Amino acid sequence: MSRYFLGVDGGQSSTTAMIGDETGRVLGIGRGGPCNHVGTAEGRAKFINAVQSSLRAACLHAGLDASSIRFTGACLGFSGGPADKTSILVEIFASDRTMVTDDAVIALAGATGGEPGIVVIAGTGSIAFGRNAGGRTARAGGWGYLFGDEGGGFWIARQALRAALAWEEGWGDATSLRARLLDHTATRNMNDLLHRCYTPEFPRPRVAGFSVLVNHAAEDGDPVALEILDTAARELALLSIAVYGQLFEAAEPARVTYSGGVFGSRILLARFRHCVASESSIRVTPPVFPLHGAAIGALLEAYRAGGLTQVIQSFRYPGTEPFSLTV
Repeated sequence: MSRYFLGVDGGQSSTTAMIGDETGRVLGIGRGGPCNHVGTAEGRAKFINAVQSSLRAACLHAGLDASSIRFTGACLGFSGGPADKTSILVEIFASDRTMVTDDAVIALAGATGGEPGIVVIAGTGSIAFGRNAGGRTARAGGWGYLFGDEGGGFWIARQALRAALAWEEGWGDATSLRARLLDHTATRNMNDLLHRCYTPEFPRPRVAGFSVLVNHAAEDGDPVALEILDTAARELALLSIAVYGQLFEAAEPARVTYSGGVFGSRILLARFRHCVASESSIRVTPPVFPLHGAAIGALLEAYRAGGLTQVIQSFRYPGTEPFSLTV
């Protein structure tokens, strides 16, 4: 009988489940809603629904019965970490070995193909996470919008909102960001927009989405927007260099890669590459799996949790050639 493995990437905007067999072949992928909070009854219900719906969809795609399948190994990585989630998961699916962790661990595995290295994740927030050849891990950043998340989408949007406010009130440089933000949100002025940002109408992920407007402005040559992206790139580079210093000896070669929507900005990515490359021993490379990378990373960690330490010339992602991988 075939053995099945489950990887789940549970984030602030969506949940992705991926099922593979013991040969490393991906059988099914499913999507669900956000599942990063379980502290309230409503949050717990959303969490269960997100995991269940993504799992059912993945099983349907794979031609498997979601109500009866038992996994040999499973790994689930969640934004906000594993706290209070493990006990809930045992009610949702059965697995011989289950690893519950945070999203940085699975993002690293997906971005490096399971190899040692460092990943900088910049979505709504930001964090750098790495693992060396000895298996030791380290992080920098990831402390939320109040105390960290430098260079993340919310941070970029907040800088843009401040710059637009400064221009409106006469204490900042001229920028097209004000007009872009007001037009995008259908608000009258910055006073109106900023007040709405304190309401449920504008949750953090929605505000973080304003970072796309900053990129558009920068591409059109807006100097304020260019400076915001330059600063964001330098902050993200500093996170990766900090993790490098924790895990690797001076001048020891290491790989840095990246993940998250913020790196969709051509300008920010180029500046990030430049800043990290100033450390001559660090090599910046694109993620091995740019699509569904964190979910793939979770699946790779599921193989590890299930005791399958080597996938034989095996890992196959739909639409790609077989990928030879040791996990």
